[in-house]
Amino acid sequence: MPLSERDNVFTTDEAIEYLKISKPTFLKYIRLGRIKAIKAGKGWRILQSELYRFLKGEEEIK
Repeated sequence: MPLSERDNVFTTDEAIEYLKISKPTFLKYIRLGRIKAIKAGKGWRILQSELYRFLKGEEEIK
């Protein structure tokens, strides 16, 4: 995959800043499955494309 096509990986703090929402709301969206994220240590890792999909209001592709 070329470097220009790589998906950025956001930390919890980066994702809540990107989305402009509170941390409790962000964690609720993960728990409800509205945002797909991976637990890494004490925090979460989220792909930028996933945040973009969430902002566009698209349903998760299964």
